[in-house]
Amino acid sequence: MSGNVVWGLAVVVLAGILQGSFAAPMKRMSAWRWENSWLLFALSGLIIFPWIINFATVPNVLGVYSGVSTSTLVKVVSFGLLWGAGATLFGLGIARVGLALGFALILGITASFGSLIPMAILHPEELLLKRGVALIVGSIIMVLGLVFLALAGRTREHDLGGGGGARSGFTVGLVICIFSGIFSSMLNFSFVFGDELRLHALQAGASNAMAANPIWALTVTGGFVSNFLYCVYLLNKNRTWAVFREGNPYASWPLGILMGLLWFGGVVFYGTGAASLGSLGSIVGWPIFMTLDIIVGLFWGAMSGEWKGASRRALVYNWAGIAVLLVAIAVISAGNAT
Repeated sequence: MSGNVVWGLAVVVLAGILQGSFAAPMKRMSAWRWENSWLLFALSGLIIFPWIINFATVPNVLGVYSGVSTSTLVKVVSFGLLWGAGATLFGLGIARVGLALGFALILGITASFGSLIPMAILHPEELLLKRGVALIVGSIIMVLGLVFLALAGRTREHDLGGGGGARSGFTVGLVICIFSGIFSSMLNFSFVFGDELRLHALQAGASNAMAANPIWALTVTGGFVSNFLYCVYLLNKNRTWAVFREGNPYASWPLGILMGLLWFGGVVFYGTGAASLGSLGSIVGWPIFMTLDIIVGLFWGAMSGEWKGASRRALVYNWAGIAVLLVAIAVISAGNAT
């Protein structure tokens, strides 16, 4: 395995750790409602940090945007809008099924859709080669891991005394997570199909590690729209604007901003690592990034006590799911070795 590949995989792993940790601060913001913490995350992670980093790392950003085709800009923004819908559903999904299981279900689906579909469209000849076969096999293994994790979540729900209403809530949450996973994969679509922006950023003098930032900033700005509108709707409906001043705002505001920093930091590092993996970096690196994201989310869910009181059977399903996901990472990584 070449040095660039090892470096790229290491950076993708770091990206997964950062992004897998982004929702953990919500557990410390108990005085706030979901819409309060999510709006602060959206403002910091989807608007403030992306554009500060974009202007700081890419020379002549406005010239980069004006130099690409309109179709590329439309694709990036459109995928961003769809991804934003998935991000909104993400917050609702983890609120219903829990941080650990929500991460696993949503990001597992995102990993499969976000890598296999771009490969099938852009590099169909790779599907039967080493990397393509490894990606397909790894994705199938990943689905098996998700089955174990879904069983773990169902068993945990039963162990914690969930009656018919709880089960119904879990089912609704499961459906939300599935749609969130499908829409959330659009983040990688914008990276794959917006490569013209990255190339123009390189020509403008951006480093290879930072050249994807014009894509990310535009994509997540599109995604901010749906998140902002839904949060404002809930703030008005639930009359929770005043909650921003409740509890310990001096702790809650920094935690909400930290959510945005962790999330977008993961995106930036993913772009850096994927660029080091070669022409298929955004396809091969994506499922690894998402799988690490899942595992870290499961860790924080366990640390926050989500599995306290669960039976041994639920824990066995949970650990089996994690083990299978690790095998999926190994298979995909081995397929990218040169």
